[in-house]
Amino acid sequence: MAHPETAPVIICGSVAFDTIMVFEGKFQEHILPEQVHALSVSFLVPSMRKEYGGCAGNIAYNMRLLGGTPVPVATVGEDAGDYLRRMREQGTNVDWVKIVPDTFTAQCFITTDLADNQITAFHPGAMSAAATNDLTGAPGVWGIVAPDAKDGMFAHARRLHAQGIPFIFDLGQAMPLFSGEDLEEMLALAQVLTVNDYEAHVVEQRTGRSMTDIAAGLQAAIVTRGEKGSTLLTGGQEIRIDPVKAEAVVDPTGCGDAYRAGLLYGLTVGWRWEDCCKLASLMGAIKIACRGPQNHQISREEISSRLERSYGLSLPQG
Repeated sequence: MAHPETAPVIICGSVAFDTIMVFEGKFQEHILPEQVHALSVSFLVPSMRKEYGGCAGNIAYNMRLLGGTPVPVATVGEDAGDYLRRMREQGTNVDWVKIVPDTFTAQCFITTDLADNQITAFHPGAMSAAATNDLTGAPGVWGIVAPDAKDGMFAHARRLHAQGIPFIFDLGQAMPLFSGEDLEEMLALAQVLTVNDYEAHVVEQRTGRSMTDIAAGLQAAIVTRGEKGSTLLTGGQEIRIDPVKAEAVVDPTGCGDAYRAGLLYGLTVGWRWEDCCKLASLMGAIKIACRGPQNHQISREEISSRLERSYGLSLPQG
């Protein structure tokens, strides 16, 4: 069945590799508290996997599952060949993914022990040059500024605003970088704010304003609450969006990105905010049932069928 053509969406954010290793023991048995001033430890990690990740990459992946037209705007290193090839094979336009010479793609190295403790090292690599990637001229009727280097997020937001392209401000993992003043500047440029429950409290604390007050200056503000669903604030209303029960709860990594992909797809086909959020909730539920941010494989027809069962909606047909 042919997919209907959808308008392009500019996806600003990180493209990264995640290397996840499992230590078959407990860190606490090998780290001596009295010797932490001279720490020197080595962990054998027989289990390791490398995942395609980063917010822009994850959102683009999920939009393609829906038949959307993502245009990622990101900076990668010279080691990103496989990732770019994979994006092209999925039908994603990578013309605005900039390769920064003599750098690595952003990489997160995570070692987990049997008690679910984690030791993480993050190398920003090419992500540090995000602000140099000028999106001017990139096609899009909507955009999103997702977690990236802070100066890159501001640069993308200002360029989208200058071009009159409405966009979602997705705070996410970039939250520690933004002061109250920074948040107010971004909110003045954006049309939509998406945050999870914890981030919403931090935004309120740092700006000194309630989410209701913040939403009054936007088209919408959306607060996700995991298995409790989400809250949509738009037009002076607060609307509860019921969750979709996941078939399994395996890995929450990338669920927020899947949610945002559903939201953006709904906007490109002209749905009302409430229905956009329902599709977003379904995409998050689909993702959480699979390990890794981009390993869930599901047909567009099956997504539409599950959307019908969950909310009485269906995806547009070609």
